[in-house]
Amino acid sequence: MADATCLPLEMFYRRERLHPEKLYMVQPQDDGTVENLTWQNVGEQARRAAGWLRERQLPAGSRVAIISKNCAHWIIADLAIWMAGHVSVPLYPNLTADSVRQVLQHAEVELAFVGKLDNWAAMAPGVPENVPTIGLPLCPSEPLNYSWHDLQQNAPISDSPTPAADQLASIIYTSGTTGMPKGVMHHFSNFAFAAVHSIEMFTIDESDRVLSYLPLCHIAERMFVEMSSFYGGQTVFFAQNLDTFLNDLKRARPTLLFGVPRIWTKFQMGVFSKMPAERLDFMLKLPLIGKRVGNKVLSGLGLDAVRLALSGAAPVPEALLKWYQRLGLDVLEVYGMTENCGYSHVCRNGKFRQGWIGQNSIGVEVRIDDNGEVLVRSGANMQGYYKEPAKTAEAMTADGFLRTGDKGEQDAEGYLRLTGRIKEIFKTSKGKYVAPAPIENRLAVNTRIEQVCVIGDSMAKPLALCVLSDVGRHEAANGARVELEQSLKSLLEEVNAKLDQHERLQSLVLVGDVWSIENGYLTPTLKIKRTVVEDAYKANFTAWSERQEPVIWA
Repeated sequence: MADATCLPLEMFYRRERLHPEKLYMVQPQDDGTVENLTWQNVGEQARRAAGWLRERQLPAGSRVAIISKNCAHWIIADLAIWMAGHVSVPLYPNLTADSVRQVLQHAEVELAFVGKLDNWAAMAPGVPENVPTIGLPLCPSEPLNYSWHDLQQNAPISDSPTPAADQLASIIYTSGTTGMPKGVMHHFSNFAFAAVHSIEMFTIDESDRVLSYLPLCHIAERMFVEMSSFYGGQTVFFAQNLDTFLNDLKRARPTLLFGVPRIWTKFQMGVFSKMPAERLDFMLKLPLIGKRVGNKVLSGLGLDAVRLALSGAAPVPEALLKWYQRLGLDVLEVYGMTENCGYSHVCRNGKFRQGWIGQNSIGVEVRIDDNGEVLVRSGANMQGYYKEPAKTAEAMTADGFLRTGDKGEQDAEGYLRLTGRIKEIFKTSKGKYVAPAPIENRLAVNTRIEQVCVIGDSMAKPLALCVLSDVGRHEAANGARVELEQSLKSLLEEVNAKLDQHERLQSLVLVGDVWSIENGYLTPTLKIKRTVVEDAYKANFTAWSERQEPVIWA
């Protein structure tokens, strides 16, 4: 196994030498076929692109953007940028033109790779005129300055450049729930530290398969897919689109799968759309056929080969974890941030403890400060925010600990429990502080609720703004509204009974909108933008509070 001083490009070169003909990536095409790429294929294409980049004679360490959904050539472009001695700047593939311009100008990007995108026409006006664009395979049909074919006419570089450990590898702009995203700077050594230890903890190797579908520009997918493939050698399958996702999943039959809580909920809701939750729960409890039913459900989802299932980016409702356990799949929570390569805490196999995330990862030091904030320090911690020394100083302690912004507690065995975000905690009009996240998790276990945001700043009692799930909307539209409302009243009573007096909710407010990335309510990593949600509905808060009804249809 590589040690933490073996850097990402060195690991790639090693795999390129050891098994050049081994299948590395499987990329679906628009016509329904797939492109199979070996380590040698990937290396040659990256080396030709690196040769082209060198010919541009840009200053060493120039920033080069990657604007694309997940695809094989996202990783190949990243390799080429590094081989040419530059810094990759990945952008989310669904940003507005204004956000594209913000990032490209702030990072002083010299070139931009443009790949697979849903609406490049809306994003393109954000690319400054002085930034040439290079089309990757599967790029939009709109004109770009150069094509991947142009780059592949170059002779491949003959050397295997190895950047220094303390050389800047990437600037990753946080998705952010508020304000301008910050550019997180990571050296090659940060990636190496997190990758090496992750491979060790999960024993990932060349026999593993992973499906890449969450944004590669986000740190979690970057580490779990790209870095893990260099260090662990697994085969990477890509998803084509939402319509083909189940087929893509079944093609890959992944042994490793990372998802955010909403993805795991979506899988569950898909199952419930075919079989009522009560009936499935009854069948899973049957002594002789329960296990076979669980296997059949997992097989139908394409998850029957999964040996390592992880969930991150937000807390997972305990009831959802238990549901997957009944099917026969342990979904392990992982906790981390862009600022520490997503490498902080994880629940290990066989060490699940209800209500707790897990223990600190190898090489991670943890402490809880006087305000209850979780602080972490490891070789995965960022170098700082690009061109933001003041914000860097706010995020780091004098002795190198990263301030996570999360309130938490740690037990004697090192298990971590998060109790809310420092900045999300609000104060009611009675002067009592309320942490919304734990309350939201209690509500989110209900199959009729898909999204929830608890609000209550300066209000007498908090309200829970709820988006119904497909199951809930179906019931509301098909004559079962009274039963649905009664069920939600019971949920409110059940949740309130477990809360302190000042935390208890006055009402569940059922809003008509579905919160999504496209309408601006969610970040690209599917986190709710609380300020956006609150701004959208705040004109109604007083009226809803005055109604004092347990369930309000907004």
